[in-house]
Order: sequence, then C-alpha cells, then structure tokens
Amino acid sequence: MTALIKLSRVIDSINERIGKVAAWAIVVAILVSAINAIIRRIFGVSSNAWLELQWYLFGAVFMLCAAWTLKANEHIRIDIISSRLTKRGRDRIDLMGHLLFLFPFVALMLWLSVPYFEKSYASGEVSSNAGGLLIWPAKGLILLGFISMAFQWLSELIKRVAIMQGKLTDEHDHVVGGHGAAEAEAERLIAELVDTNATTGGEPPGDGIR
Repeated sequence: MTALIKLSRVIDSINERIGKVAAWAIVVAILVSAINAIIRRIFGVSSNAWLELQWYLFGAVFMLCAAWTLKANEHIRIDIISSRLTKRGRDRIDLMGHLLFLFPFVALMLWLSVPYFEKSYASGEVSSNAGGLLIWPAKGLILLGFISMAFQWLSELIKRVAIMQGKLTDEHDHVVGGHGAAEAEAERLIAELVDTNATTGGEPPGDGIR
C-alpha cells in the first residue's frame, strides 16, 4: 500500500501541475476575445480562426483541469444524504461511486476518444469554416483530458482505500460536498442564537427599549 500511496501522490502532483498551467488558458482566451472584438469593431474584420481559438482554449481548460478539480474535491456534489452520514459511510459512497460510475464513464470515453482522435489526425481534419483551424488538436485534448482523469481516478481509489484502512489521513475530511466550511459556520451561528435565546428568555438581543 505504501508504494501505491506514493504512486497516488505522483499522479496528484502531475495533474495539479497540468491543471494550474491549463487554467492560464482562460486568461489567453479573454485576451483573444477582447482583441478579436476590438479589431472587428474598429476595422470591421473578423476571423473564424480567432473565434475557434477561443473555443479550443475553453475546451483545454475544461478537459485538462477536470482531473485537478477531482483531486481537490471541488466537483459539484449533492450532499443531502452524504452530509448526514458518518465518515465511514461517506467513504463507502465515494468508493462505490468511483468504481460503479466514474470508472465506467472514463473507460467508455477513452474507448470512444482514441479512434475519434486517430481518424481526425490521420486525415488532417480542418474546420469546415473558412480560415478555420485544424480540428485534431481539439479532439486530442478530449483524449488527453480523459487519460489524466483515468489516472486521477486510480489515485482517488488508492487514497480512499488507504483512508478506510487508516493508513492515510483524509485531507478533505472537514469538507462535505465542498460546503463543509459554510455548514460549520451556519451551525455555529445557530448554536449562538440558541444560547442567546436561552439566556434572555427568548427575547432577541438588544437594549430592552421598545
């Protein structure tokens, strides 16, 4: 298990670095969009290549940051049930979710993405729009994104098993569904309100003047 945990840490580190680099594509996309809009406004000229570049950049962020987001436990969760369970129960739900839902989805997308990319690359596929860009790099991003997600799935599976065995501390233990801090603050405020009402006999805090 020690070797597997080390492998998990390597995967986490690689995907985090890829995600942090890919996230800068948002800035580039904003600059491209702004420059394209200015040129179109001033000179009345537009370019399909610039427009498609924006889509590619946003696609790169979506695909290459997904694994990093999974590693950071920031994907959206519906925690109506999980927030009411014990830590052990949440661990079991995560483990089953990784095995029964995430793995089949990632495996299917990899199986479909490989020929999808290979066919496009072999034909040198180009956009059907006049002056458009090559298509195969964008399709390659889909494949690369699911490859990184597959490795992150393996990392998360290793970590969850290690946590359940008591061999690893859960760094996200204080976060349930990504909203643990907010829920903890709400519970603290409610507790303070209950204490205040108990002290004042149910009267709201104030100076007593009506």
